[in-house]
Amino acid sequence: MSIEASYNFRKMSERLTTSGTVGPDGLKALREQGYEVVVNLLPDTSDYAVPNERETVESQGIEYVYIPVAFKQPTSSDFWKFAEALDRVNEKKVHVHCAANYRVSAFCSLYMVRSGLWGAEKAMEFVYSIWQPAEHPAWSDFIASVLAEISARQSVSADRGKEQ
Repeated sequence: MSIEASYNFRKMSERLTTSGTVGPDGLKALREQGYEVVVNLLPDTSDYAVPNERETVESQGIEYVYIPVAFKQPTSSDFWKFAEALDRVNEKKVHVHCAANYRVSAFCSLYMVRSGLWGAEKAMEFVYSIWQPAEHPAWSDFIASVLAEISARQSVSADRGKEQ
């Protein structure tokens, strides 16, 4: 089964794809599709979690990164762990998933902004193509908060560059 058949699948770049839950058959086919890393933001306690996902992924020689994000309480700490993980594997082919590509679309879009690849408007267009964070207030607040953190960090970096 191709990963593209996964719920709400999106291709963000040649090396980065996202989706909702990936079923067991989809997980088993990742290596043959060239994936080197899977990042899972879905807590194992979720009804949508796939049993033995880590083992299925790692048995193919694929790196597995697990950052469980509580849907009702996403944190900036979760995002920065995610950003560090993606920075570390940025030359590899990566698939990031959760239950419905809600968590992931927000995290990946924010990552693209943080990396300077997208502006906030493009990031939100991507998110809105999948879901409406305003329907889940914790997510609207989370996205606004992380965008503010990104902006503040970029301002500090720019100021440091001027000092040198």
